[in-house]
Amino acid sequence: MKPPGTERGRHGGGREALKDELVAAGGGRRLAKRRPARLWHRGRVSPSGSTYAPPSAVAAPSYRGVLAVEGMPRLVGAQLLARTGQQMVIVALVLFTLARFGSGMAGLVVFLSIFPGLLASPFAGALLDRHGRIRLITLDYAVAAATVVLIVLLDHLGHLSAGLLCAVVALGSLTFPLSNSGTRALYPMVLPRRLWDRANALDSSAYVIAAIVGPAVAGALVALRGGAAALLVTGAVYAAAALVVLPVAEPAVGGHGRGLLRDARDGIAYLMRSPSLRGLAVCLCVFNLGFGMVTVALPILVLGRLGGTAGEVGLLWALLGVGGLAGALVAGSFSSEARERQILAGGMLLSVVGLATLAVAPGLLVAGLGMTLIGLSNGPTDIGLFALRQRRTHVQWMGRVFAVSMALNFSGYPIGGAIAGQLAGTSPRGAFALATLLALAGTALGWWLIPARWEAAGTPAPDAVAVGAQIRARPE
Repeated sequence: MKPPGTERGRHGGGREALKDELVAAGGGRRLAKRRPARLWHRGRVSPSGSTYAPPSAVAAPSYRGVLAVEGMPRLVGAQLLARTGQQMVIVALVLFTLARFGSGMAGLVVFLSIFPGLLASPFAGALLDRHGRIRLITLDYAVAAATVVLIVLLDHLGHLSAGLLCAVVALGSLTFPLSNSGTRALYPMVLPRRLWDRANALDSSAYVIAAIVGPAVAGALVALRGGAAALLVTGAVYAAAALVVLPVAEPAVGGHGRGLLRDARDGIAYLMRSPSLRGLAVCLCVFNLGFGMVTVALPILVLGRLGGTAGEVGLLWALLGVGGLAGALVAGSFSSEARERQILAGGMLLSVVGLATLAVAPGLLVAGLGMTLIGLSNGPTDIGLFALRQRRTHVQWMGRVFAVSMALNFSGYPIGGAIAGQLAGTSPRGAFALATLLALAGTALGWWLIPARWEAAGTPAPDAVAVGAQIRARPE
């Protein structure tokens, strides 16, 4: 990856780079054939013999330009469905477990729904760099659907013990990194750099739209039909996501032949040698300890202390989504180039204010304000995070590095959920106070540890990374 302003080097430079930019923009005028071009295969256009308009014809960055790229509407649509399923399962599974086994088990289930997948992330990243990403994303969506349906089936047959629930949830989490990292690692491969911020805003918007719809639907289903019905609908949403993404054309992959274990180890070593990615991992791990606590503490606070219902728990999560949609669209309308660190820190600080509001909320109205503030913070936090990771990782390494980075960044979340399962049962406000302090500490660590500029700007992508040895580089 080249320094800012010389992104053409990613496409090989010269006339071929200009072709990629014009086709990706959806606004370049073709002077010959008008057959729609593909941007899969690392942004390269299938040979057509066409000529293109001069640089002035390149369209300004826009959301329409992102969606004009072949395959992107299906990819974004499937991501929206899958994110909705993820938001539904958070609410449905926690409420289902609370009703069956109590708050201590709810925290453990949240932990097991995430942590095994984090451990598997280095191997998932290596698979994404070696094999077809679309079919691996589809596989995860299918496994997620099967997992929730199996839980309902076992419960219906009377065989669902606490131990079996934990085992099913843990096994189902193992494939999660395939879709979570795979989708985000695709965007920089198929879009020119100037569209990354718009794509990141769509990514964040998909999350917050899902956060509006998913929890509200899950909470209403639990209130009206019970947790099992909510889980079944969640499974149907995951199955729909798999069907939507399945026809998307596969991008080219690196086809690394050094062995799965070696590739996974190299991805970890790449991240650990990067001050930018290492600092990001530390600050977000601490920051997400607090947000993991919110997942379990919020239902306990609302149901036990504020006199609310399961439906109102879902509505509070939906308020987070409403704020997040506004935050993502506003933050995505500005270029984050060379400002990623500041945008990330500003979003994290706003989250701290939202968490503190929840800690002192005397009723549902103030709790709703806190969730809205947290939602507003999601836009700048996500866009700063995504842009920083994209611009500080060589393109050839994005599958492995994104999987490891996302796992480490998120590793605090399940631990926070497990802590909250023990603490929130006796003091939900204490859980929120601790979450506020952890989020503040994560913000401070990020500003201190993440360099202002990419330390590897202008250097070639490493060919291989060996743990305990010097990185061997090759020219791009």
